[in-house]
Amino acid sequence: MDSYDATLARMPRLRADVNASPGNYRMLTGERPTGRLHLGHLFGSVLERVSLQDKGIETFIILADYQVITDRDTSANVKDNVREAILDYLAAGIDPAKTTIFTHSSVPALNQLLLPFLSLVTDSELRRNPTVKSELEASDRPLSGLLLTYPVHQAADILFCKGNLVPVGKDNLPHVEITRTIARRFNERYERVFPEPEAMLTTAPDVPGLDGRKMSKSYGNSIALGMSEDETSQLIRKARTDSNRHITFDLEQRPGVSALLSTAAICTGTTPEAVAEEIGDGGAGALKSTVAEAVNEFLADHRNRRRQLETDESYIDEILAEGNARANVIADATLGEVRAAMGMDYRSA
Repeated sequence: MDSYDATLARMPRLRADVNASPGNYRMLTGERPTGRLHLGHLFGSVLERVSLQDKGIETFIILADYQVITDRDTSANVKDNVREAILDYLAAGIDPAKTTIFTHSSVPALNQLLLPFLSLVTDSELRRNPTVKSELEASDRPLSGLLLTYPVHQAADILFCKGNLVPVGKDNLPHVEITRTIARRFNERYERVFPEPEAMLTTAPDVPGLDGRKMSKSYGNSIALGMSEDETSQLIRKARTDSNRHITFDLEQRPGVSALLSTAAICTGTTPEAVAEEIGDGGAGALKSTVAEAVNEFLADHRNRRRQLETDESYIDEILAEGNARANVIADATLGEVRAAMGMDYRSA
């Protein structure tokens, strides 16, 4: 597999080509609908999706509802989470005329690709995948077949539409690499059907959670995009800081304070040090007020657009129905090519 350094070295060429010839690319991205999208999602992926979409790249966003149960026993609230995510996508600038939004469970042919793809990887390759290992450690549960095959399922997500561009952070790079491996092995064993997708390393800033750890739904330290201003302010007021009234940016010694400073800086386009200098000896109260004001001001337009979209529930249903229908047409065609390449096409001539 390619190293992170090798992938990083390819980025200038790839970005230049994407800018020059966006029509040559088809992008697949998405997430598991395990909860509400938060500020980390917006900066970490959604805004970059909007930027790439607006460059003219054909874009697919998958809400991987089947993958919710890779590491949990329930699919409760998944339908609501899907709808909430679509609201946030649209409010952030995702255009359903340019981007296909769909759910895993609605595209049978995509999931059927999992079967031939599983024959192209080994047990040891799957067990080495960092996401499989980290999710297994975090879940404190036995390794399920779905979690073990999670990287192959993601390969099916990317390759069903012949996606050749996948924006990812460093931690998710192995998923693109195993997808490239599966595409290459299929093409070599049967005939060329799939492209080997390129990973585009995201340059978005990391948004820390309110406790200093990575912002995550599972940690309960996130600022959801759909929160009201009051809810946001109340959540920030509950964040842990320390007793030192002089506000400074120090990730190691003052993680809580530094997390809040980083959040304010990201939302205002400045640096944590500059925010700290402005607050000075104002203490935790002034810090939290500054952060709440910065976040609420930054999200004001997003929330206004979101409230307008919420008034027409049928619109969200229509977008998802249209996206699912288009994804099914593409997945059926790809599965047909796969069957033909494998000699398993039984239709009459």
